[in-house]
Amino acid sequence: MHDRDCLHRFLFEHYPIRGHIVHLDASWRALLEHREYPSVIRDTLGEAVAASVLLAATLKFEGTLSLQLKGQGPMHLMLAQCSDALGVRAVARYKEAEYGRDLASLSGEGSLTVTVENEDLSQRYQGIVPLNGERLSDCLRNYFETSEQLPTRLWLHADENGASGLLLQRLSDDSVQSRAAGSLHEVNRADIDDAWHRVQLLGDTLKPEELQTLSDRNILRRLFAEDDVRLFEPAPVFFRCRCSRERVVGMLRALGPEEVRSVLAEQGHVEVRCDFCNRAYRFDSVDVEQLFSQAVTPTVDASERRH
Repeated sequence: MHDRDCLHRFLFEHYPIRGHIVHLDASWRALLEHREYPSVIRDTLGEAVAASVLLAATLKFEGTLSLQLKGQGPMHLMLAQCSDALGVRAVARYKEAEYGRDLASLSGEGSLTVTVENEDLSQRYQGIVPLNGERLSDCLRNYFETSEQLPTRLWLHADENGASGLLLQRLSDDSVQSRAAGSLHEVNRADIDDAWHRVQLLGDTLKPEELQTLSDRNILRRLFAEDDVRLFEPAPVFFRCRCSRERVVGMLRALGPEEVRSVLAEQGHVEVRCDFCNRAYRFDSVDVEQLFSQAVTPTVDASERRH
């Protein structure tokens, strides 16, 4: 379908409410290409990826939004990331066990961390909430209710075929005044409260298979036929890993020459494989020596410059 692997933004003309719809198809398959996750882990990861795109699209920033689930359960770590350009990557770490659909038991009643940081890491925002809901959407609802963020609801679904999500967000009450100025439609707080309550109830009627299979226009018609909703042009969503040989070199230098050379002596080479895309970076003995010789800039003592 034409609206797969893209994000659609939409806006309620008469109320300070906006929304996003995202579908990942080829991008989801590319993300899973080198991974074989159990179905419950895979589907939860897909929901996290869809959520990361929806949340990143609400922000004006240049950097990365990360959703991290961490706990002591069978799925002890999950990380989904989306850039400001809507490039996604994700990984889950787990151990073999009997998996339930309840997120709290799956992650061992851990925590959900939402992190927003710019490219050079000079600015960073982080919020943490406990994983006390059955689904990721429940935990994110709790996150927005307990933080100072705008009231936000998400509906998420993922399986082997794709990952999809719907977001509704209530903006500040005065954000609609400029759009309503000059019209016959009067906006007051009671109207806005009623509208926000109503659109959430309508969102709750959306079935997972409808979110996955219907076009975005049909989803909006299905849910908000009585509202004046403006749908904007789509933005592409794609899989992109940010790993590089330069990043791996920095990591190896941080480990130090002693540890890296011990691996080299034991295995005859040093190989680092990216958790996100499974790409392997290989270093032989010459590479390792160059790595640490370039890491050290020789300095000359002032006394040695005297003749």
